[in-house]
Amino acid sequence: MRKIVLASSSPYRQQILQQLSLPFIAVAPQFIEEIDPNVAPALLVRHLALGKAQSLAETYPDALIIGSDQVFVDQRKRPIGKAGNLQAAFHQLKQMVGRTHCFYTGLALLDSRSGIVQTDYATFSVSFRQLSDDQLFDYLQREKPFDCAGSFKIEGLGIALMEKMAGEDYNSLIGLPLIKLVSMLEIAGVNVLGN
Repeated sequence: MRKIVLASSSPYRQQILQQLSLPFIAVAPQFIEEIDPNVAPALLVRHLALGKAQSLAETYPDALIIGSDQVFVDQRKRPIGKAGNLQAAFHQLKQMVGRTHCFYTGLALLDSRSGIVQTDYATFSVSFRQLSDDQLFDYLQREKPFDCAGSFKIEGLGIALMEKMAGEDYNSLIGLPLIKLVSMLEIAGVNVLGN
């Protein structure tokens, strides 16, 4: 079987990929992410995912390299970044309560031997409940999601912020669209469910 490389240092993406029971290594990509708010989110995340995969192609010249990146956007399709601290995170969440926002998750699979590239993206929307300032501060102090886009971790206590969620692949919300990845791997000759 070809070597599979996940171009990510994210423990969340690594946990998701482990669901497929395929051997892989995770390597931090050598890629600087630049979020251009003037580029459509679907194009942006595909570009970022591909950049991550391509950044490892020379180091792994005979591998299938997976890149994935995510942008969280508000109702006007403006990117919502990582807050970095408590006050900024509170401000972010305060703007989001009672509204629906969307994650765009880009996916790229690069065959570094042949140069063949597959890219795609998935969307997942989240609708926030109406929450008080005290509830928001309680959440932020308990989970400290300051390094997450939108200032919440859906795989943790962040689920308590939600009224509803909708999308084709829950894994894309966390950072890696597995349903699309399985199809890409099969095109590249890796049958996840055996021969």
